[in-house]
Amino acid sequence: MKKQQRVKQFIAHFSTNMPEAKTELHYSNAFELTVAVILSAQCTDKRVNIITKKLFEEIPNAEVMSEASVDAIFELIRSCSYPRNKAKHLSKMAKQLMINFNGEIPDNLDDLQTLAGVGRKTANVIGSVFFDIPAMPVDTHVFRVSERIGLTTKAKNPLQAELQLLKLFPKEKLNIAHHWLILHGRYVCKARRPACEDCGITNICKYFQ
Repeated sequence: MKKQQRVKQFIAHFSTNMPEAKTELHYSNAFELTVAVILSAQCTDKRVNIITKKLFEEIPNAEVMSEASVDAIFELIRSCSYPRNKAKHLSKMAKQLMINFNGEIPDNLDDLQTLAGVGRKTANVIGSVFFDIPAMPVDTHVFRVSERIGLTTKAKNPLQAELQLLKLFPKEKLNIAHHWLILHGRYVCKARRPACEDCGITNICKYFQ
């Protein structure tokens, strides 16, 4: 089966069975989403949502965060992975927002990537989720699932996988396809024990076949 056939059937399946796919991170504005995505690196969305509930009560915006000490931020996020590094990133990111962007999260990928703690994948997530910029952020789920299904071929790193997927999916489907791949990887096509018996796309999956 050719990749174009796979992606058409992939889109058809998830359009029917998961038409409202979206991020599981909790946020109410671009600043909150950015903070949550930075915290989510090597940490579960469930844990991040627990952390940010308290964090945003204490530190609701870039101005307050820019004035908070790294230690104060650390204490509020200490239950996530790499809290010391992330506290430093958040502190610097908030200061950059105040100095360069009037306290607002920029709405383009280039400016987003100038922020501390925001690499290509994080910028793609923020751009895709909040600003509806067509993008394909590749995390461990997207990387694993797209390779297993056969949507990517021999991608050595997330960037190679991203570039292959950008060519494969129609532009208007990129953002939701990103969530389809993540959620399928999180709940069905798991890293250690994929639940193939619960999967609706085994007919197009190279791993299953």
